[in-house]
Amino acid sequence: MTTQRILVVEDEAPIRQMIVFNLSRAGYEVDEVADFLSARTQIADAQPDLVLIDWMLPDSSGLELTRLLRRDKACKDLPIIMLTARAEESDKVMGLEAGADDYITKPFSSKELLARVKAVLRRAAPDEDTPLVAESLKLDPVSHRVVVKDVEINLGPTEFRLLKFLMQSPDRVYSRAQLLDFVWGQNVYVEERTVDVHIRRLRQALEPVSADQYVQTVRGTGYRFSVY
Repeated sequence: MTTQRILVVEDEAPIRQMIVFNLSRAGYEVDEVADFLSARTQIADAQPDLVLIDWMLPDSSGLELTRLLRRDKACKDLPIIMLTARAEESDKVMGLEAGADDYITKPFSSKELLARVKAVLRRAAPDEDTPLVAESLKLDPVSHRVVVKDVEINLGPTEFRLLKFLMQSPDRVYSRAQLLDFVWGQNVYVEERTVDVHIRRLRQALEPVSADQYVQTVRGTGYRFSVY
């Protein structure tokens, strides 16, 4: 299982450093930024598994960043926890209505932070045993079978993992670097063109049943799985 990546968006350095320290110690891969624009750039470059967003940022607000992410098709399901000193019920409601999955009021303990992060990630994680279905294509993680129109497709282990990962987030575009991190693992050092080789093998396996068009190239960006 690959390490989950969390982005911390917090302009107060002592608080940001405390959060990063505790998350890193708990085994997460952590990126950190201090403002709205840096957060947008970081998420576009390497979308994390979860974002912790402070309500008050120097160049905008965490509320506006949350709304922006929820309007973005690629980020609409991205888990978001809002951090804020605002403790009024109306503020919490505003944060949740903007699209946050949870809301932590400052000051908070490291135990509370980790518990809420784990809970939100657990809710967001797909059921590893649930078959993935897209039109006539079905991938069963338990039996390790891929079937298209009642025809079983023989895939290598890497192609199976690649197809499973892409199908878990249909229409979301992943760069080659992201696919290397998520499918091969962050501690595996291989060239990005390795992704192209396995994408080509995956398409070749799906081509006889006319399912290769689901694995799409997004020029200059990477790859996605889509039935459209």
